[in-house]
Amino acid sequence: MKHIRVRFAPSPTGNLHIGGARTAFFNWLYARQKGGSFVLRIDDTDLERSTSESLENILSSLRWLGLDWDEGPQAGGEFGPYCQSQRLDIYRHQAERLLREKKAYRCFCTPEELEIRREAARKKGLPLKYDGRCRNLSPDQQQDMMKNGKPYAIRLLNDARGSITVHDVIRGDVTFGADVFDDFVLVKSNGMPTYNFACAIDDHLMRISHVIRAEEHLSNTPKQILISEALGFSIPTFAHVPMILAPDRSKLSKRHGATSVDEFREMGYLPEAIINYLALLGWSPEGTDEIMSRETLLKEFDLARVSRN
Repeated sequence: MKHIRVRFAPSPTGNLHIGGARTAFFNWLYARQKGGSFVLRIDDTDLERSTSESLENILSSLRWLGLDWDEGPQAGGEFGPYCQSQRLDIYRHQAERLLREKKAYRCFCTPEELEIRREAARKKGLPLKYDGRCRNLSPDQQQDMMKNGKPYAIRLLNDARGSITVHDVIRGDVTFGADVFDDFVLVKSNGMPTYNFACAIDDHLMRISHVIRAEEHLSNTPKQILISEALGFSIPTFAHVPMILAPDRSKLSKRHGATSVDEFREMGYLPEAIINYLALLGWSPEGTDEIMSRETLLKEFDLARVSRN
């Protein structure tokens, strides 16, 4: 069996949410149970919203919960740096490789032009997909636009046909029609990578074997598979855990009460209690015990027993 490597990749745009804490805990449990590595990676490419205060809150909340990481900020590791904002040269290199290999192309369409086309498609009841008009720009046309300083994004040249199947440990095979996906953006016109592009590259270069994350990311997975295939990367094993919902079955938010680990800590909850409760949200042991030590959870936890809902 290959060495198990999992990752938790929060965005430092706010305090650690209780849903993120459970995702981190499931990753930590799986790594510790299998003798693998738990990697902490910081998704901070949203430079306007990412803050050092949020990053420190995430780190301190994980430490308070007892979720130590083997690689990442303050721990180091051979696959760093572990903040995506420090990996921009890596993403740029991979984007340039795709351009050279004719698997991606420069798109000079402005946001205003794209919105006009989307609105026209909306009125006709057509899918809101990019029409690929920059696919066939000649090298001379591209050079002229670049010399004139016209900004451009980089899009995947997506010729996928048929279907894309995500093999998920929890949900089984989930199939998407390939025609749902257009030539989506890999690198924005400001030079920053999109979430899916950076994620696919980092998961490969950091040798992540299992991607355990919330089900809200399931719709991103086919794009990451297409990117990985274009780059010639291996596909990790996926496991999408159910989201934590409020009592009214809506997405958990502040109107339902405390949502961050920090808030529960300030209310006087013990980390052992939070960990115990999080473990039982979406996962069930074989017995009937509801109060379980961390040691017991390490023995009992099984991804196959995580529910879909």
